[in-house]
Amino acid sequence: MYRGACMNLAYGRLSTGLTSIVTWSIGGFVVTSITVLACASPDYNSARFVFANFINQTGWPDGIAWLLGLLQGGLGVTAFDAVAHMIEEVPQASIEGPKIMMSCVGIGTFTGVVFLIVLLFVAGEMSEIINSSAGPLLQIFIHSTQNKAGAICLLMLPLVCLIFATISVMTTSSRMVFAFARDGGLPASRFFARVHPKLGIPLNALMLSSVIVICFGFIFLGSSTAFNAIISSAVIALDLSYAIPIAVNCLQGRRTLPERRWKLPMALGWVTDIVGLCYITLTTVLFVFPPDLPVSGSNMNYCIAAFAIIVIISVFQWIVDGRKNFTGPRVNLTGEAAEAYAAEHDASAGEK
Repeated sequence: MYRGACMNLAYGRLSTGLTSIVTWSIGGFVVTSITVLACASPDYNSARFVFANFINQTGWPDGIAWLLGLLQGGLGVTAFDAVAHMIEEVPQASIEGPKIMMSCVGIGTFTGVVFLIVLLFVAGEMSEIINSSAGPLLQIFIHSTQNKAGAICLLMLPLVCLIFATISVMTTSSRMVFAFARDGGLPASRFFARVHPKLGIPLNALMLSSVIVICFGFIFLGSSTAFNAIISSAVIALDLSYAIPIAVNCLQGRRTLPERRWKLPMALGWVTDIVGLCYITLTTVLFVFPPDLPVSGSNMNYCIAAFAIIVIISVFQWIVDGRKNFTGPRVNLTGEAAEAYAAEHDASAGEK
């Protein structure tokens, strides 16, 4: 009873925090959009410039340049799978999990498109934006407000959102490390699979994620090219992590998943899976292209090299340790959850 009360209290605090984050994000989007539109009025770029003009300074043909831009466009709708990695901590997960995912994609798509259109209307001369040392977003705010202090204040709104996103990513990555360690897939798995008895979080896994992020920061200080290669390989790995379960499900006739409360109709599910696999295949190939032509040592995309190193380390870890200790997903259930799982399992066995 006490444990349940603590869980409800923790969930209540989590809900309050998430509500504050969502309010800040959506409110910041609204405030920023209205402010830049009001300050730039009536000196807007034309609708033809916003919706029909295409500026390509990459050296690639226009079609390839447009496809390469999918990497940046995906920022607004990525990481919706974060809830899947924390699903054990979500009440009524089979119902709330899909709702959260769909809501994230819908909100991210809508706000991303609207915000991009607003920025293009108030951007001013694009050559200054592209070549600005302040960065494109801050330079657009300076153009629209004609006030550097005001522009910096506006920039704080999305920067705080990035801080929230960083916290979310660290939370998610720590749960992934914890789950993989719990399954015996990491060196020192027992250590990283521990849950702090008082905090109720996988503290060791969180510390490992933090240390790795700090190391990446040092790499950036030493070489931006190496850092960009690591980040690009992370994007490809993220895409492939989405593709593998989709492909396995399709190869098995979309019958891999058990019965669940939320699922797409079979025809729509096939279309969604195939479109998703085609998109991932296309972007995975494109994201290893150099961003500019002609290619030089400084602008070369070293993503393939970084990804190859990751694969080599993973294979080595599997041969030395993983194949002996990795047992696949382990389900640790206690109390009412264990009883419900056992009852469901017995019912399924009886039907068979």
